[in-house]
Amino acid sequence: MIPVCEPLVTEREIELVLDCLKTGWISSAGEYIDQFEKGWASYCKMPYGIAVSNGTTALQIAVRLLDLKPGEEVIMPAFTIISCAQAVTYCGGIPVLVDSDPRNWQMDFAQIESRVTPRTRAIMVVHIYGHPADMDPILAIAKKYGLMVIEDAAEAHGAEYKGQKCGGFGDISVFSFYANKLITTGEGGMVLTKNAELSERARSLRNLCFQKKQRFLHEELGYNFRLTNIQAALGVAQLERIKEIVDRKRAIARYYTKRFADIPGLEFPREEPWAKSVYWVYGVVLNENLGMDAAELALRLAGRGVETRPFFLGMHKQPVFQKMGLFLDEHYPNSERLARRGLYLPNGLAMEEQTIEQVCCAVRECLKEY
Repeated sequence: MIPVCEPLVTEREIELVLDCLKTGWISSAGEYIDQFEKGWASYCKMPYGIAVSNGTTALQIAVRLLDLKPGEEVIMPAFTIISCAQAVTYCGGIPVLVDSDPRNWQMDFAQIESRVTPRTRAIMVVHIYGHPADMDPILAIAKKYGLMVIEDAAEAHGAEYKGQKCGGFGDISVFSFYANKLITTGEGGMVLTKNAELSERARSLRNLCFQKKQRFLHEELGYNFRLTNIQAALGVAQLERIKEIVDRKRAIARYYTKRFADIPGLEFPREEPWAKSVYWVYGVVLNENLGMDAAELALRLAGRGVETRPFFLGMHKQPVFQKMGLFLDEHYPNSERLARRGLYLPNGLAMEEQTIEQVCCAVRECLKEY
């Protein structure tokens, strides 16, 4: 049985947003920004939280805090969203890729050490699709070579690695609160850090590097990456029910997995023994022996009224980076297989069990044809 979830917009969320409107604190100052920053940082067991306008800007600030010199490198998974590599190139650095682990689709830690060079400054870990990356060996490599760790937990609200919340491992971690995330502020993001100096600099960078004593005297170029008090109010209200949200996401995933367990040639998300996944999306991967790829399955499901989304396309396959001379002649077979054979199915919080069963039946019908 899938637990019932409250409406997507609750009375509590309406109450806090209306409070912003009534008091006039609607922009980038107000009590809810402070509450959201402290609440989310505490939830992830990190000392400092800095709310920003979205997950992409959170990544950009995180990389900016590295103070990369031209040509310095950040190691990251090939299989991720473009925001990760884009943040590095925007700051003058070079993204260096590693392939995915075929078991759990996370970055393959066994490939990281071979990619470390004298120019390497950091490892950017991405918890793909709500499942944690294997952090212990990654942190060990970072310590061995004196590297910073940026932890991209944008898709992993509430996910755990060995009992500890994702977002609590890196020197800097980032979150997205976009509309399709477990916790949403419409648009929004957060930078978390263990370092007080990095925290203060991140706050400065998000707000055009205004100074406290002489506001319009600038010693560094910053950004307008502020979050509004209205958005933060939504975040405060949603954080109050994150356990309910995580429980429902996991229940939907269990339902799908149970219904697909007897289908040969269909790979569904694996939850490692050391992990608690939140199944931000529920992805499936088609075996190479099946006569169709993910794009064909998506078309057939669309014909049955089921909307899907494709998996990430590897960074090395992005024309924009190839034009920049990056990743030329590089191949990452596991990432390429995931992009070619994978898609994810509807798993929104508002879905009822009957609708999920209809999706399951549609998938089974499409695969039965092959």
